[in-house]
Amino acid sequence: MPQFFLNKRLIVLLVSIIFLVALIGFSLKDRQKLTWPEQFIKDTTGFVQFIFHKPAQFVAGFFENINDLKYTYKENKILKERLEEYAVLEAKIQELEKENAQLREFLDKKESLRDFEPIQATVIGRNPDRWEELIIVNKGERHGVTKDMAVITPSKALVGKVQHVSPFTATIQLLSASDQKNRISAFVQGEENAFGLIEGYDKKRKALLLRRIPFDAKIKEKQKVLTSGLGGVFPKGLVIGEVLEVEPDEYGLTQMAYVKPYANVYDIDDVIIAKRKIDYPVEKGEETE
Repeated sequence: MPQFFLNKRLIVLLVSIIFLVALIGFSLKDRQKLTWPEQFIKDTTGFVQFIFHKPAQFVAGFFENINDLKYTYKENKILKERLEEYAVLEAKIQELEKENAQLREFLDKKESLRDFEPIQATVIGRNPDRWEELIIVNKGERHGVTKDMAVITPSKALVGKVQHVSPFTATIQLLSASDQKNRISAFVQGEENAFGLIEGYDKKRKALLLRRIPFDAKIKEKQKVLTSGLGGVFPKGLVIGEVLEVEPDEYGLTQMAYVKPYANVYDIDDVIIAKRKIDYPVEKGEETE
């Protein structure tokens, strides 16, 4: 009996091998029409591939789009920085041309209100509740920082001024702070410079308010606004921004300009504190730059 079962298993194995060989030969045969099992398997496989192909393609496209967005964001950031540098450079060239003409008349002139010693600093703190008003940097009295010094970006666009100083850190008040006492002596660059004071910030327009401009001064949009170097410790020629709009003040005696700042006060990592070389005797309690 065991011998019979052993022979039976052998017979089944041989029959299976023969059937498999025949099936392989039949599959390799050049045929114009598939059998229904082949059609069923082929259609089932195709349907499963179709189901999984779409989500896989969607996921692959999603990650590809994210990479494209990252690249576009980096490229856009670089272009903005270069545009800011170009605007600063253009303004600086115009001022240097004027100063050069003056220096030719005064050959013995050795100092300039434009000169300053840069103090490199990094932003180490920022209050979410006062994000657009204050930042804290890692340089203080021990590094030569004093109250009311100008603070600029690496491309020399004005950011704000030093409000408080401790031995190793300093608090910077940004241009966008809503403080009427935060005044900066500035001028609109043109054939004839028009002087005024930066007083306040319009949050809706995201623009600085340049007040006390002479009523007869001819000011146009996109003219550059720079620090004058007068009335405080700010060096001359730091770029503040460009004119967006000009309108007469409430009494019609002077003009007021809305100025778009060049510096992005919402995204600041590194700054330069400008220590002016020419001292200015500021009286005690004086707030105007």
